[in-house]
Amino acid sequence: MKKILVAYDGSEAATKALDTAATLAHALGASVSVVSVVPVHGGRLGMDPWDDSEVHAKELTEARRVLRERGIEAQLLEPVGEPARTIERIALEGGFDTIVIGSRGLNAIERILQGSVSEHVATHAEATVVIAR
Repeated sequence: MKKILVAYDGSEAATKALDTAATLAHALGASVSVVSVVPVHGGRLGMDPWDDSEVHAKELTEARRVLRERGIEAQLLEPVGEPARTIERIALEGGFDTIVIGSRGLNAIERILQGSVSEHVATHAEATVVIAR
């Protein structure tokens, strides 16, 4: 583990992922990048009004602050797309060997209705995936 990508959305699960990534980075001497994907949903025009790039920019600023407090300088990424596939693409194209992502603990019905980003990334990404709980 030398290059870690952390998926961050400001949630409690994402905060746990950020903490896990920082712990791994210190232990292994790895670099860290943080990605916050601005979602675009198929069949809709544009983005959800409550989930725009300004929100993600604030999340990334918070992630940078938390990591700096732990002595880590992170690259920040704010792509637009479908979250799970975008995280997978960024990891592949960026040569990341590890992805750290939080789990919201959805039940079976919620996963069917909403989809689980962590589950999709864990089963489709080419990198090692660590799911923080």
